[in-house]
Amino acid sequence: MGNEVSNLSARIRRFRTAYGVQRASEGRAIEKVDELLTLPYLAAGPLAKQWAVRARTFDRFVRTILDERAKEVASRPVTVLDLGAGSGWLCYRVVRAGHRAIAMDFRTDAVDGLAAGKAYHAHVPRRFSRVAASFDGIPLGAASVDIAVFNASLHYTLDLVAVIRESCRVVTSGGRIAILDSPFYANASAGEAMIEEKRRTGAMTFGDRANDLLGLPFLEYLTQERLDNAVVGLTWHRHRVRYPLWYELRPLVARLKRRRPPSRFDLWEARVP
Repeated sequence: MGNEVSNLSARIRRFRTAYGVQRASEGRAIEKVDELLTLPYLAAGPLAKQWAVRARTFDRFVRTILDERAKEVASRPVTVLDLGAGSGWLCYRVVRAGHRAIAMDFRTDAVDGLAAGKAYHAHVPRRFSRVAASFDGIPLGAASVDIAVFNASLHYTLDLVAVIRESCRVVTSGGRIAILDSPFYANASAGEAMIEEKRRTGAMTFGDRANDLLGLPFLEYLTQERLDNAVVGLTWHRHRVRYPLWYELRPLVARLKRRRPPSRFDLWEARVP
């Protein structure tokens, strides 16, 4: 058992290092503070198209979950736990809106990990905490936050049940768990087709980093069934997001080209009992 845990820890460390290098190679490091402050509304550059999608999800999160929770706890600010925070751009937006936030990620690099979030501190009315930890061991007390939001990150979990239970533990009764920008499929067969394609093309996509990036048994994708079966007592709701036209046309393009069905993001929400 000890050797298995040690081996898994080593694989996680290698993944973390390789992932930071891969993200840098993709141009995800934003070195200009004024560009960092625009996220998720990045208007120019090679990543602007991707951020245009994520901005739509974030806007729906604010309207549907953050603002609604603020009405429920009107006597105080909302506390948001940003799981998979990266640089902390979502925390920056939450704090600028008058609330409190905690940025949590297991990556601490300065590409787009927690270290990159230091640049936000001079531009917020109150600093947000940056915590390096894994989702299955959140270093916070029970019922200590209003919203736990998985920020393009839940598909990286190794144990969906443990992670959802842990997020339930730290969210106060009546609070919300939200999922932003993780790939959802209509059924498991479509998700498994994505995994098979990813592994088949891994060496060409990631080069020498392929083994480290693909070596962990991450969840990789979500379905309604997976969420419904994870934790008894949670009811999940999908809030469909209106994405740019090119994104909405992807299923049609895939059918015409006889490719596997693409994933979809949207916003998913559950209220903690």
